[in-house]
Amino acid sequence: MNLDERKMKILKAIISTYLETGEPVGSRTIARDSDLHLSSATIRNEMADLEELGYILQPHTSAGRIPSDLGYRYYVDHLMEEKESEFAARENELRKERQALLQKMDRMEEVLKNVADVLAANTNYATLITTPQIKESKIKFIQLSMVDSRRLLAVIVLGNDTVRNLLMNIEDPLGNDEILKLNILLNSFLQGLTLKDINLELVHTMKVQAGMHASILEGVFNGIVEAIHEADDMEIYTSGATNMLKYPELVSPDHTMALLDTLVEKKALVKLVDDTVNQEERHGIQVYIGNETPVQTLKDCSIVTATYELAEGGTGTVGIIGPKRMDYQKVVNTLKNLTDDLDEIFNNKS
Repeated sequence: MNLDERKMKILKAIISTYLETGEPVGSRTIARDSDLHLSSATIRNEMADLEELGYILQPHTSAGRIPSDLGYRYYVDHLMEEKESEFAARENELRKERQALLQKMDRMEEVLKNVADVLAANTNYATLITTPQIKESKIKFIQLSMVDSRRLLAVIVLGNDTVRNLLMNIEDPLGNDEILKLNILLNSFLQGLTLKDINLELVHTMKVQAGMHASILEGVFNGIVEAIHEADDMEIYTSGATNMLKYPELVSPDHTMALLDTLVEKKALVKLVDDTVNQEERHGIQVYIGNETPVQTLKDCSIVTATYELAEGGTGTVGIIGPKRMDYQKVVNTLKNLTDDLDEIFNNKS
């Protein structure tokens, strides 16, 4: 529903004040602290209309108003402004810090856990981030090397930089020339292939060329299968669950434990991640307010999610979970910049 300019300004003033204070907002507060230049009586009439339309609520008789889920949705879709220069400058500083930290890390798991921690510390909300889901992981590189006279190490690297180390026992040690030939054979046939591409004919051809070392290839094939299955299993890292206890509206005996369990156990978050990844507008920002969330225990919260992508096609999700009165502008801008950072870091490493 379209609101006239006066109602939009009053709704925005109510939401902005409530985001900052967490207290119901009265007409006198709006008249005193805003630049609307309207009387309290006029503002009360407009607030009554907004309440009738469902954009604000009166939690108690004689109390001020608070935004409804519909009010928050209108704010996010129509009233949110770009951050002013002060926030932009601060965000640039934080972005440089994030990039410096990310560049120092080689393992994706370490990077993602650090991102969740930094986001939680910077926003004072709960955060989540997933490993990228790659439906058809490709083989990037395979390296064989002797550990000692009876053990051979196979390092299998996939396109998303997932690494699996496979230690195999062998009867006779391999010379440098034999290891070189096997490495050339493995990489020339398998590099860039997915599991679906490795058929029986290909395996037979490789075993024939490997000759007496065909059993080694069998062990490598088993390692590739396990590595790809591991890469396809999504991990969800969370941080800042206890930040939610800072907001009185989220702390009650009825659902505090359920809320914390959701963030710690993580199983219920899979539906949220699937919803985000399946959105048609990839890499866009998704905002779930109250009952819009697919996670029942988070219906009193707002969740903002975004996706990051790998050059190989893997897609991961980043999310920030907070009260409905979260600072939407800050969260949206932070996620936009962060996903750009992740795209740049991961794709430069690939």
